[in-house]
Amino acid sequence: MNRKRLLPLLGFLLTATVMAQRPKSPAFPQLEAEWAFVENNFQGKADCRADLVLTNKSKSTLGAAGWEIYFTSPRALRVIGDDAPVAISHVNGDVFKITPNSRFKGLAQGASLTIPHTADGKVLNNSSGPDGFFILSTTDRTKKQSIKLSFKPFGPEAIGGVTNEVVYQRNMGITELPDNQLVPVFPSPRSYSAGQGVFAADASTVIHTDPAFANEADQLAEAIGKFTGRKLQVISGIGQAANAIRLTKQPMPAEAYQLSISPNGILVKAGDAAGAFYAVQTLRSLVPSPAAAKIAAQFSFPAMEVSDQPRFGYRSFMLDVSRNFQTPTKLLKVIDLMAFLKLNVLHLHFIDDEAWRLEIPGLPELTNIGSQRGILKDSNASLLPSYASGPDAGKLPGSGYYTRAEFINILKYARDRHVQIIPEFESPGHSRAAIKSMEERYKRLIAEDEMEAAEEFLLNDLDDKSVYSSAQAWNDNVMCPALPSTYRFIGKVVDEIVKMYKEAGAPLTTIHMGGDEVPAGVWEGSPICQKMVGKLPGVKEIDDYWYYFYGKVDSILKGHGLFTSGWEEMAMRKTKLDGNKFFIPNPGFANNGMQVHVWNNMVGWGAEDLPYKLANAGYKVVLSPVSNNYLDMAYMKHPDEPGYYWGGFVDIDKPFRFNPFDYYKTTREDAAGSPFDPVNLKGKERLTEYGQSNIVGVQGLLWAENLRTPDRLEYLMLPKLIGIAERAWAPTPAWALEADKVKMEEQYSSSWNQFVNVVGKKVLPALDHLNGGYGYRIPTAGLKVEGGAIHANVQFPGMPIRYTKDGSEPSANSPAYTKPITEKGNYRFRVFNALGRGGRTVAAELQ
Repeated sequence: MNRKRLLPLLGFLLTATVMAQRPKSPAFPQLEAEWAFVENNFQGKADCRADLVLTNKSKSTLGAAGWEIYFTSPRALRVIGDDAPVAISHVNGDVFKITPNSRFKGLAQGASLTIPHTADGKVLNNSSGPDGFFILSTTDRTKKQSIKLSFKPFGPEAIGGVTNEVVYQRNMGITELPDNQLVPVFPSPRSYSAGQGVFAADASTVIHTDPAFANEADQLAEAIGKFTGRKLQVISGIGQAANAIRLTKQPMPAEAYQLSISPNGILVKAGDAAGAFYAVQTLRSLVPSPAAAKIAAQFSFPAMEVSDQPRFGYRSFMLDVSRNFQTPTKLLKVIDLMAFLKLNVLHLHFIDDEAWRLEIPGLPELTNIGSQRGILKDSNASLLPSYASGPDAGKLPGSGYYTRAEFINILKYARDRHVQIIPEFESPGHSRAAIKSMEERYKRLIAEDEMEAAEEFLLNDLDDKSVYSSAQAWNDNVMCPALPSTYRFIGKVVDEIVKMYKEAGAPLTTIHMGGDEVPAGVWEGSPICQKMVGKLPGVKEIDDYWYYFYGKVDSILKGHGLFTSGWEEMAMRKTKLDGNKFFIPNPGFANNGMQVHVWNNMVGWGAEDLPYKLANAGYKVVLSPVSNNYLDMAYMKHPDEPGYYWGGFVDIDKPFRFNPFDYYKTTREDAAGSPFDPVNLKGKERLTEYGQSNIVGVQGLLWAENLRTPDRLEYLMLPKLIGIAERAWAPTPAWALEADKVKMEEQYSSSWNQFVNVVGKKVLPALDHLNGGYGYRIPTAGLKVEGGAIHANVQFPGMPIRYTKDGSEPSANSPAYTKPITEKGNYRFRVFNALGRGGRTVAAELQ
């Protein structure tokens, strides 16, 4: 290149570099938003009242037009007053927007606009409020800008919430037990007896194993090696060496094991690899916590005899990765936690209205479009920014998916830890992400004049004028059951999932096919559905499409040797009672091998006996009750506790108290947290002996609407999941069988006290070190001012309460509470774990 051409080019590059380094001018003035709760029961109605305050923080003026502000909210907001300068309208699902009208004259520098509004129901915490605000140009969709949101604090007294005194009262029956009174094995084993002495393990300890348990022996060798500084040697076959751990195969029930620890060594007996694995988990849990934090020359296993077997063969944790995505690394950490707690099924909710999270070869739109939330120039190139995803696609946790290779690696990891992953493919409702993705595929192929290919996997009737609104306020989220392409799509997805499992060498017995919350009005305005009534087998009216759809789905799964799983609606049939529509267990699918996960049992809603009805009718039932096992519910009625509360409040006591075969007996409160009225259980169907044989397991569920930060998953999951693990594995407790109510409560209190001692002094300290530690919720201190003193207590014995008197935040170095405080002052209290991490601070004043 000659110099005459080079010099102008260099000048252009320098100019371009300088321009690139200049900060971009923002598309809009910098706005900030504050949401302020005002009151519940507004004007005597079942509405809440709040204010949204928008403030211009920049030096330029927000114009009177040309913009919209998008946000998400779990409930519809309605502007108060006919003279408001802006309107709030529903877009779809949980997405809303604010638009200016002719009364809005702009927002100058430093000025604020207050938008009074109402919404349905009560506000009980900040999770009730709107989130994910951003402003968007109405003429250029590339011009968009996030709006910082804050919540104006409000106290529990504003909502009739749980006070420090209530927490103190709840903790009243909890006393610290000495370690020698605690069973060190978790979950509670079938039988346990303490021995004499210890077995000292060190780097010279060897593991002899039956070849069938080689994987489990290797994991034990690696786990102990992390603490001794060197992975232990594993020898195939049962030798006679001293200082050894032996894993032997004996005739025993599935997943059962026997463990004998003496000063001479450790002997494990199991009938299968799963049983050996759970014995290994028990040994891991016996490693002293200090040893878990640093390498030690040796550590001691206490002598004991354990004979153990799970109560249920299906011990499940359902994690929603559709509403908000969890990375592969986070999933592996969840699997490790489940293995430690002896849970054996990870039910992954991959697919919902808001996202599709699994790569399917041949259908790239499912992930190119269905896994992305945000606002792009092409409005159809991503899904709506649900659950505070913000304006930009491609950002966690709103956007993201598992590649085929990533999912196969996750399957292998779970396989080696005896965790079966059950994929959930929501259908026919909750399917907006799939529907919109296949619509875009259709448009692409139509543009290429490929009509047959375009229609191959189409999921909706493009001429459908049905009017409906789902439970999450979507109006276009249900597949068309009259289209053959719907079943081609389902068949394609199932085929590809089966291939992934085979490649991973992972077990697959079922696929969960959804079936939840299909709203009234679907298919009624679909020309295709109307045309095929009377022509398809068994479809005599629109409602019959439900049974037709699941009959087809069941056949697809059976073709792969799988049985069908789904939510309870899959097993229900509409009929009429006194001229009104009425639901009964569908006799057409009963005793057909279908498995239903039943969540709807909330006291006061009318379906308190639904899980038992379905089990009695012949359906295999996984108990998944919102009343006790929905881990995404807030821990308590308090403004600072995140989570929803439409299904009540769930702390670790709820899953612990759940009595699978007679939960009527142990129900204490309704969805509002109020004492339940026994009249709600009058005439309800009880579980028969036959029905009991159809209860296959227990499940904890964590829906992800509020999992918007990396730490929120572990906070809402733990310690509640520990209660799920106890109820799924441990033998039926004596209190669950006691007929006398007074004796039952006495037995329950004793059992609860033992449990929280084990959790606080054994399980949570172990989780502090397992896999780098878990960010479980640390409880708040209970406080009571009485008799001229401040009294404090804690839910988990072993966790210290620390306090300050100068108004500062208590730290791990603050004085420990050991007795009632009598000196006057304003005190702040905080509970800490063994690593010095603290929970939420609470305060009390002594005058």
